[in-house]
Amino acid sequence: MKKVRVHVLIKGRVQGVFFRAETHQMAFRLGMKGWVRNAWGGNVEAVFEAEEEAVKRMIAWCHKGPPAAFVERVEEEWEKYRGEFDTFSVRY
Repeated sequence: MKKVRVHVLIKGRVQGVFFRAETHQMAFRLGMKGWVRNAWGGNVEAVFEAEEEAVKRMIAWCHKGPPAAFVERVEEEWEKYRGEFDTFSVRY
């Protein structure tokens, strides 16, 4: 299966609701590599690298997030797969 990479910006009420921690857990379950962090304006930003189907499942999850989150929009920027990550991390 084809490996892909996507850079996402998740907008809405997504900080202070365990979005990064839950993203980390979901990424681990899906075998994802990359990172997630809080971004400007109360948003959350992430880079996901994995098999295409896993990345699509991760993006679908990002549209909902954890129970306390309210996701207004997920912006996706598909990039060339680089394979630069060994793990998935929470960046601060």
